[in-house]
Amino acid sequence: MALWGGRFSEKTNDLVAKLSESISYDQRLYAHDIAGSTAHAKMLAKQGIIPQEDADQIVAELANILKEIDAGDFEFKEEYEDIHMNIESRLIERIGDAGGRVHSGRSRNDQVATDIRLYLRDELDSCIGLIKNVMQYTVELGRKYQDAIMPGFTHLQHAQPVLFAHHLLAYVEMFDRDRERLEQLRGRINRLPLGAGALAGCTLPLDRHYVAEQLGFDSVIQNSMDAVSDRDFMIELLSNFSILMMHLSRLSEDIIFWKSQEASFIELGDAFCTGSSLMPQKKNPDIAELTRGKSGRVYGSLVSLLTLMKGLPLCYNRDMQEDKEPVFDALDTVKMILATFGPMVASIEIDEARMLEAASDPALMATDLAEWLVKEGVPFRTAHHRVGAFVGWCNEHNNALDAVSLDQMQETIPEAKAECLDLFDPKRCVAARDFVGGTAPNQVHYQLARWEAIFQGN
Repeated sequence: MALWGGRFSEKTNDLVAKLSESISYDQRLYAHDIAGSTAHAKMLAKQGIIPQEDADQIVAELANILKEIDAGDFEFKEEYEDIHMNIESRLIERIGDAGGRVHSGRSRNDQVATDIRLYLRDELDSCIGLIKNVMQYTVELGRKYQDAIMPGFTHLQHAQPVLFAHHLLAYVEMFDRDRERLEQLRGRINRLPLGAGALAGCTLPLDRHYVAEQLGFDSVIQNSMDAVSDRDFMIELLSNFSILMMHLSRLSEDIIFWKSQEASFIELGDAFCTGSSLMPQKKNPDIAELTRGKSGRVYGSLVSLLTLMKGLPLCYNRDMQEDKEPVFDALDTVKMILATFGPMVASIEIDEARMLEAASDPALMATDLAEWLVKEGVPFRTAHHRVGAFVGWCNEHNNALDAVSLDQMQETIPEAKAECLDLFDPKRCVAARDFVGGTAPNQVHYQLARWEAIFQGN
């Protein structure tokens, strides 16, 4: 009989049991469930709620069960529904009535809320480390090609020359904000719900702060109903993962485009590409494409959990059993992508000559000409109009912007001087943007060194 079955006179319908079980996926919480139960048992003895000898038996046997599960020798049973009941049933089977004391002063509602917080706390630490690895690989690639010039894009059209490393460092900044969001979330997760009971707390003299200290929580949740009924921390996790996957997907799209024959800016290592089942010549950037595709899967987990929670009244509802699968799936997806993505970035080789050739179109320096006019005192809108007219004149006469004479330039830009003819150099163009946040080599080299120092802990 189920541990909660005293009220019932009929056996649970087999289909209901199948529908109700969560052990098929929540068994991954076993170590955290045992940690929570161990701390809870110690507190119960400390407060005189259960005998010390019973608590000692509980703690010792929980340690044995942990070893048994670690070794793969534990049989998880669907009839016990979830990880909590599987472990507690095994405990009672081993030590009898002493094991039946462990659930004093708690409910599965506050127990599962504790387990998932403990689990996510550990998983966040892993994810944060993986994000830092991706950042480091990206910085190392930028350092390797620290002076390579490429065309920057707006609207997927060549816009202005930039350093390739500057483009990469934009993503490093994004990933760092992703890391920061997860670290901030860790603090909100690290609050203890245990002791809230089913929703109203407990008449037993629990010491929640002692349990929090035992489990490494920073504080206890102050409202018992809030402790068991909200999953905003899980929604925030999926939101943060969705933003992270959006950033990874955007860099993947850049990588896919750079590798295309139309761009031919980069080559990826063979270990991070696949071939075609039909076309022998193909070398496809499938890892980048899968990253781009799996972002939608993570978004789906976020929408699933938001939809699950949006109509639930206080307090706990069984709907909330559905909170774990989307979170577990998103976690597994994000960790796999992060673990693969960094080494893929490290495998990139670039064609510096091809990049520079694409960035050398003099039209990409038209803005420099407009800004030269601004320095001469011409209002920007006037300068913009005159340079636009100059570009139009060049197109009409089938001339490149750097293949005209000064007299020809002055037909549309009367303020032009001979030095304007020297503005159409991509190296000069990037070097001129020597300000904080700019793409000049001085600035980019400084940023590379700054990130390297951060990774080295300096």
